[in-house]
Amino acid sequence: MSSDLGRVRRVARKDGDVRFTALVHHVTVDRLRESYRAISPSAAPGIDGVTWRDYGVDLEANLHDLHARVQGGAYRASPTRRVFIPKTDGRLRPLGVAALEDKIVQRAVVEVLNAVYEEDFLGFSYGFRPGRRPLDALAVALERKRVNWVLDADIRDFFTQLDQGWLERFLERRIADKRVLRLIEKWLRAGVIEDGEWSETEAGTAQGASVSPLLSNVFLHYVFDLWADQWRRRRARGDVVLVRFADDFQAGFQHREDAERFLADLRKRFAGLGLELHPDKTRLIEFGRYAVERRKARGDRKPETFEFLGFTHICAKDKHGRFKLKRVTSKKKMRSKLKAVKTEMRRRRHLPIPEQGRWLARVLQGHYNYYAVPDNSEAMRAFRRRVIHHWRAALKRRSQKGWTTWERTDRLAARWLPQPHILHPWPDKRFDARTRGRSPVR
Repeated sequence: MSSDLGRVRRVARKDGDVRFTALVHHVTVDRLRESYRAISPSAAPGIDGVTWRDYGVDLEANLHDLHARVQGGAYRASPTRRVFIPKTDGRLRPLGVAALEDKIVQRAVVEVLNAVYEEDFLGFSYGFRPGRRPLDALAVALERKRVNWVLDADIRDFFTQLDQGWLERFLERRIADKRVLRLIEKWLRAGVIEDGEWSETEAGTAQGASVSPLLSNVFLHYVFDLWADQWRRRRARGDVVLVRFADDFQAGFQHREDAERFLADLRKRFAGLGLELHPDKTRLIEFGRYAVERRKARGDRKPETFEFLGFTHICAKDKHGRFKLKRVTSKKKMRSKLKAVKTEMRRRRHLPIPEQGRWLARVLQGHYNYYAVPDNSEAMRAFRRRVIHHWRAALKRRSQKGWTTWERTDRLAARWLPQPHILHPWPDKRFDARTRGRSPVR
């Protein structure tokens, strides 16, 4: 972090009640330049049609002009272009594609505001924060703490239902710089363009915008994090662990009574702020080191599993018979990814085989980089086998006379497609290395 933002961070750490009156001057030309370079050159353009390369033709002049408009108050936010992407449950997720200059300014402002809010956010808040892995923290908490019940929860339509009035009031608790607040208000009020028609955005924040993760974290910091932390300190009888990633969170409880009270109180808390827990994605399940024995003694089936950030979490045992949290790739996530690979391979089936192989290798390596955790080897091998199957099916359709045998397909796969390997250490090792043994419930 630059020295100027380092000073902001020290003040924020020293006084949790101070309000920052001068922040926009930290949005410098250099910071705007770094924001531009952090944007992917292949990112989709917004409604203005300006691409990353178009803007870079006269980059320095464009950045100085943008800086002058931001500092002088003449900057105007453009409406976002709304697109829809399929979700794993078959529904469509709305995403907002911002104009390039909006992306640049948002990234720069987020970097400045992070210097303040990274000192405020609690330890169990993991959404889009640098250097933090919620999966490790959750695994360590479930294995080390006295957790017998897990509340698997999701906030319904959070990014579209977020109350902008409450968000602005929350921001004003720390930010007194009117120019920064006006910038955020411009992004919230810019509206969306869908099928050529502009519509006003009276609630929510555009999912996909650079500023959206920070705004959602600020909102939930005041609505959920501070409240939940106070609740477990004052009302819980036993251990309570919390892990939140954006609008998806897991809460572990030692006692079922605590879990049920927490859920009831949380519903009331959300109702007063315009939020609602998703009825189909929120459930309380028996889970933990004693769940198997207790359910077996009652004649019940094995403990239920739950999904979090693309992994299915399972009660298992290690080779010594001790409790172990097993994580495997979510079947829904795998089916969704394989469907996307199949569709893209059909589009690429007439390209040269080396080009297809290089693209599939990147797809597989990206999958391994995220899912290559201990105990997940079989799921990764299954993913690779299905990718090979789709590749063969695409090659067979290259022509009516073409025929790709499995023998040839296996040779191509051996030549181009990497084998899966476990890339990540056990959660406790990485968690301890990053937190130096601090409790996972913090």
